[in-house]
Amino acid sequence: AIPHNLLEGMLFGTTTGAFTGSLNRPGLFEIAHKGTLFLDELLAMPVELQAKLLRALQEKRIRRVGSVSEISVDVKIITSVCQDPRAAIKENRLRTDLFYRLAVIMIKLPALRARQNCMDELVSHFIEKYNNLLGTHVKLISKDVLELFTAYQWPGNVRELEHLIEGAMNM
Repeated sequence: AIPHNLLEGMLFGTTTGAFTGSLNRPGLFEIAHKGTLFLDELLAMPVELQAKLLRALQEKRIRRVGSVSEISVDVKIITSVCQDPRAAIKENRLRTDLFYRLAVIMIKLPALRARQNCMDELVSHFIEKYNNLLGTHVKLISKDVLELFTAYQWPGNVRELEHLIEGAMNM
């Protein structure tokens, strides 16, 4: 949902004068130097920007938007995608070279509907999380609700479960 130019500035930083109102600002790569950067939903990134991401990963150097100088960065990248990356490559939504650069270690997480045996643990985790955030003291959900959760297909996956629990706890 972020415009391409804005996303590029967020990732690589900006230089004063690059565009109206731009300032010298580090991007996420500079901020994550010597650390790890998580890029959620890589397939939402335009293919043109994926080329710049690939260059940054290969050369370990970035250039702020509007700058002529390069900055060395040492960043580990973790990404997520919501569909099979090979299918995204066929649909021209993911660069092949970027996929192979990032796919050093791949972990496929099955959808929540395929691991219903984790429901108790996930529900407990989210209850504890939102008890801490909201100052509430919810102990558990009823057996009937847990059965409904287990029977449901969860098209929104774990995020849907989390937001449902958060919403219920806010009520």
